[in-house]
Amino acid sequence: MTGKRVLLIIGGGIAAYKSLELVRELTKRGHAVRCVMTKAAQEFVTPLSFASLSGEKVHTELFAMTDEVEMGHIELSRSADLVVVAPATADLMAKMAQGLCNDLASTLLLATDKPVMIAPAMNVRMWEHPATQRNLITLRHDGVSVIGPDEGSMACGEFGPGRMAEPVAIADAIEAHFAQRSGPLAGKRVLVTSGPTHEPIDPVRYIANRSSGKQGSAIAQALARAGADVQFVTGPAEAPKPEGCAIIPVETAAQMHAAALAALPCDIAIFAAAVADWRVQNAAPGKVKKDGSGKPPSLKLTENPDILREISQLKPGKRPALVIGFAAETDEVLANATAKRMRKGCDWLVANDVSPATGIMGGDQNEVHLLGAGDPEHWPRASKAQIAERLVARIIDWAKSSNEKAVC
Repeated sequence: MTGKRVLLIIGGGIAAYKSLELVRELTKRGHAVRCVMTKAAQEFVTPLSFASLSGEKVHTELFAMTDEVEMGHIELSRSADLVVVAPATADLMAKMAQGLCNDLASTLLLATDKPVMIAPAMNVRMWEHPATQRNLITLRHDGVSVIGPDEGSMACGEFGPGRMAEPVAIADAIEAHFAQRSGPLAGKRVLVTSGPTHEPIDPVRYIANRSSGKQGSAIAQALARAGADVQFVTGPAEAPKPEGCAIIPVETAAQMHAAALAALPCDIAIFAAAVADWRVQNAAPGKVKKDGSGKPPSLKLTENPDILREISQLKPGKRPALVIGFAAETDEVLANATAKRMRKGCDWLVANDVSPATGIMGGDQNEVHLLGAGDPEHWPRASKAQIAERLVARIIDWAKSSNEKAVC
């Protein structure tokens, strides 16, 4: 895929050096890259470095006379096929969310009518701060795509989420974005939930399940390849994250519930996550210790939000046109799944037998039944990637049928 124009905005942070490799990777793949640097970014990397790799002038000032004669900042903001902010600092994210513009980078972001993708990078405390998370929700609502951040050690010596995604991963996400313009699900916004949830008992213990997140990740990846705009809400799963998707990490069922609602409106919602039915109501603020009595602590459980049922039963106009649930059963698979589909109100339900003998829970293969308005379909054992491709093929057929009905 060649000939695309990327406007790269480099924010001020130690991760700015990784953006040099991103420019190299994008130009190697045939894309044209124009760079804009904030004042803070220039404290870490020189404009000359980006000019040398991109072969283009690097823009740094809002009121550069030779450019502003022809309203250069407007031309810059609209001549690209995609605007990418990498690294996207907490400051830049806050400006974007609030519509502030006091320098070239923020002005371009407010003036552009093109899609925007950000790769956040900041200290873990800044990333986890409620203000940053509020801004993130606002940006997602505004249609901004987000890749990363990754988890790991940081220049400040701390460890956690906040590292900018690797340049190759960002380049892959950029190409996946461009592929979305021509795939069979282009223009469709899809919510996918995946993985387990962890419900805290105390700061060091939690209730969980054996879900690996592999099936949900495979479905999200297949949807992205088909051109969908995928909002991927994932619990703490071991499966690799799908490329070309907006990754929204959560831990608890309550957080997954909030993230799923924040991802609306969408055209399709697929609830592949193994959400815990209950959480500990009296989770301890400190580590629970033995008291010498030999008696275990009393854990009072309360029901978690029913995400599938709540979204399935939204009013027309707010409800996704297609809602797909999952049912992991250990006995009477079809009977239990049929009852669940009627109880929840979803359109389709994918059911599987996860009893220990099957090796499906946490494994690389799956065997499912697809329940819809007609007779159940049995899909024999195959890799989870193959099951995902088959499900997405059915979704594509549904989308074509829906479009034909709309035309009629």
